Amino acid sequence: MNVVALDQLWVYLSGNPLLSLLVTLIAFYLATRLNILLGRTPLLHPVVISIVLLISFLLLTGIDYRTYFEGAQFIHFLLGPATVALAIPLYDHRMRVQRMIWPVMIGCITGIVTAVGSTLGIALLMGANRETLLTLAPKSVTSPIAMGIAEQLGGIPSLAAGLVLLTGSIGCALGPWIFRLLKIKDPTVQGFTLGLAAHGFGTAHSFSSIGALAGAFAGLAMGLAGLVTAFLLPLIVALLGI
Repeated sequence: MNVVALDQLWVYLSGNPLLSLLVTLIAFYLATRLNILLGRTPLLHPVVISIVLLISFLLLTGIDYRTYFEGAQFIHFLLGPATVALAIPLYDHRMRVQRMIWPVMIGCITGIVTAVGSTLGIALLMGANRETLLTLAPKSVTSPIAMGIAEQLGGIPSLAAGLVLLTGSIGCALGPWIFRLLKIKDPTVQGFTLGLAAHGFGTAHSFSSIGALAGAFAGLAMGLAGLVTAFLLPLIVALLGI
């Protein structure tokens, strides 16, 4: 009787879009707990662990991604309000931002040109084709912007999103080590650097591991990087003749 009840429950849940939402929340909760048990190591970021858990679940159950996304799209929708909410801590530190506006802008432009130039240069040396180059180019901005830029330039949006996640993971892993090596202790510098180099991952890491001030500057860097990249990247691509 219990087996039959469980089977009926699974049939009901598998056909209900709320299953995707429930599984996503459970996966992130488990990933967060595991990350805490491992000492909050950036090498195993909760988002990365969640992705692995969700992929495993979809493969084991045979649920296709489109069906999964029908239920999980509510969380996807919340990305917009969550990004806008980053303006709140930024507003709290607006006076400091105003005082540092020129260093922030110069640092942002320099970081973008360095990230895009080094990426395309290495890829060109390794013989990457045009489509791959245009997919790699926007890897240092947040996923929605990177996907939009890649699509407009002729790259592969889905692959661009995956590269963004990989870039964010590496940035969070190497960032704290580089700060210790260079003896950088200013939370504004740490936050801005992580937001610029590791976008959403870096912003989340700044809020959780460094503080609200670092998180505010990380959010600022992430937003500016996306905006400036959207304008500069087509120019860089044109100048390189890609």
